[in-house]
Amino acid sequence: MIEGKTLLLTGGAGFIGTALTKRLCATNRIRVLDILRRNALAPAGLDKHPNVELVVADVRDPAAVRAATEGVDYVVHMASIAGVDTVLKDPVLTMEISLEGTMTALRAARDAGSVQRFVDFSTSEVFGRYAFRVTEGDVTSLGAVGEARWTYAVSKLATEHLAHNYWKRYGLPTCSIRPFNIYGPGQVGEGAVHAFVVRALRDEPLTIHNEGDQIRAWCYIDDIVDAIVLTLVRDEAVGQSFNIGNPRSSVTIYQLARLIARLAGSKSEIRFVPWDFADVELRIPDVRKAEKLLGFRAAVDLEDGLERTIAWYRAKSREIG
Repeated sequence: MIEGKTLLLTGGAGFIGTALTKRLCATNRIRVLDILRRNALAPAGLDKHPNVELVVADVRDPAAVRAATEGVDYVVHMASIAGVDTVLKDPVLTMEISLEGTMTALRAARDAGSVQRFVDFSTSEVFGRYAFRVTEGDVTSLGAVGEARWTYAVSKLATEHLAHNYWKRYGLPTCSIRPFNIYGPGQVGEGAVHAFVVRALRDEPLTIHNEGDQIRAWCYIDDIVDAIVLTLVRDEAVGQSFNIGNPRSSVTIYQLARLIARLAGSKSEIRFVPWDFADVELRIPDVRKAEKLLGFRAAVDLEDGLERTIAWYRAKSREIG
C-alpha cells in the first residue's frame, strides 16, 4: 500500500483518476491537474478533500505542469481526449494533447528529480481492429492515414515509445498501461456500459452499431485501480508496458446490452443503427505479463461488476429525482 506520498494525476478529474484518488487520498497527498472537460471528482466530493489539491490547467502548459510536478513522488499521466465520438470530431486536438502533453509531463518529471515512478496511460486501441489474446510484445497495428478513428491510437503508441526512452536515456522510472474497456460506478462521458445503464434505468432504447457483434473484454474500475497501484510500487514495472483488462469478461456489444437490460429489470428495446466509420471488431487481451510481473489479476467478473454499476446509477438517479 502507498502511504505518505505525493501523487500528481494529470487528467485526474476523469473516471479512472477519480477512482484512484478515492483509493489513495486518505493516506496520501493527491494533486490533480485537469481542465475539467469531464469532471467526476466534484460529484464524488473529492475536490474538497483536505488531501486533494486541484490545479485547473492544460497539460500542454509547461509552466503549469512543472509547478504541479514539484516535490511529487509519483506521476500518473492520464490526460487525453477520450471517447470515439470526441476523437472523430477533433483528431488534431486529440493528437496534440497526447503528444505535446506527454512530452511536457515527461520533461517536468525528469527535471523535478523526485519522481519515483511515471505511469503513462496508453490504450488497447494500439492493436487495431482485431486483437485476440494480444500480448504486449505483439505487433501493434496502425490505422490508415486520414482515418480519424486511429489518431488516438497512433499518438498513444508514440507516447509509449517516448516514456520507454525516457527510462533508457534519462533513468526516469517509467511504465505504460494499456487499459481494455474500463467501466463501473462514477463513469463520465462516453462508454457503452455507461450509456446502456443510464438508458436502461429509464426504459429508453439501447442503441448499438450495425449488428452489435463487436467483441470487447470489460474490466471493472476497482481492478484497474489495483493495477495502477501495483505499477507504482513494483520495481518490475519499470521500462514495461502492460495490458490491463479482464479477458474472462468478454461479450459482444449486443450481448452486453441484453445483459444490462436484464440485470436492470428494464423494458428497453434494442435498436440497431448503421455505423460507417472504422471500428474495433475484436479486443481481448492477454494479461499474463501483468500477472507475472505485477501480481495483477482482475477480480471482478462482468455480471458482478454490472450489478454494482447498475446499483450505483440507480441510487444516484433516486438522489437526483
